Parts: sequence; structure tokens; C-alpha cells
Amino acid sequence: MAIAKQSPLCKTLLLALFLGTGAQAAEPRVIDVHRDANCGCCKNWIRHLQANGFTVRDHVEPDMSVVKKKLAVPNRLGSCHTGVYRGKFVEGHVPAEQIVKLERQKDLAGIAVPGMPAGSPGMEVPNVSVTYHVVGVDRQGKERVLATYPGKP
Repeated sequence: MAIAKQSPLCKTLLLALFLGTGAQAAEPRVIDVHRDANCGCCKNWIRHLQANGFTVRDHVEPDMSVVKKKLAVPNRLGSCHTGVYRGKFVEGHVPAEQIVKLERQKDLAGIAVPGMPAGSPGMEVPNVSVTYHVVGVDRQGKERVLATYPGKP
């Protein structure tokens, strides 16, 4: 009953602090990853996501083309695995930091790292790295480069 003896201003501040703390709790980052059973780099990308705070629900698929078609992933942006994060597609070896940024980009249907570029998450090769782009796709299918990761000579 110590709160009952507090001033109205103090009660208001305590209530705001209590409510504000709950509102600031981060939602867990859960991503569904669809992949072929025999793909090693997909497992490496999953480990990258987990190391960056994502909970991964791993789905082994008999036919990845069906998954990509259902999610409207453009063919030219294709890669070996496809994630679904908060209703948006994540195609290929997208860095975790770009998936986090996807949360704030309401206009996008998804993001992709086309192909399997050396040096991207899950495609690490000692002393090999190429420049690659993270491409955003809006709901009308228009593409734009969201980030560029430079290769290392």
C-alpha cells in the first residue's frame, strides 16, 4: 500500500514507467527458412541468423520453386533458400542487419541477395569476397538497391 501514500504526480510517473517498460520489450525475431535438404550454405545462413538473435523455424522443402512462386519472389533475384519474416520474403544470403531494417520498410514485399555471392552470410570462403547488393522489392514488383556490401580484394 506504499503507492497509496504517494502524491498523484508520483503515482502517474510510476504508472508511466511501469507501462513504458512493457511497451519497450522487443518482439522476438522469428523467421521461417525454406531450403533444400542437401544445401550446406543454407545451414550456414541459418547459423548466421541465430548468432544475430533470430529464432529460426527450419523447413526442408521437396520443391523450392513452389515456395518461391507462392511468395512472388522474382526469378532473377533467386537464390538457394527463401525466408519469410513478418509476412515478407527474404531471398538468399541477406545479412541479418538488413532483415531487421525490413521491419521499418512498410512498402516492401521482400528483400533479396541474388545468387550466392562469396563473402555473404553463409557463403564465407577464406580470402574470397565479391561485391553484392541487397535488393528491395515493393508490392508492385519495382526493385531498388537497399545496400551494397563491398568485396575484399
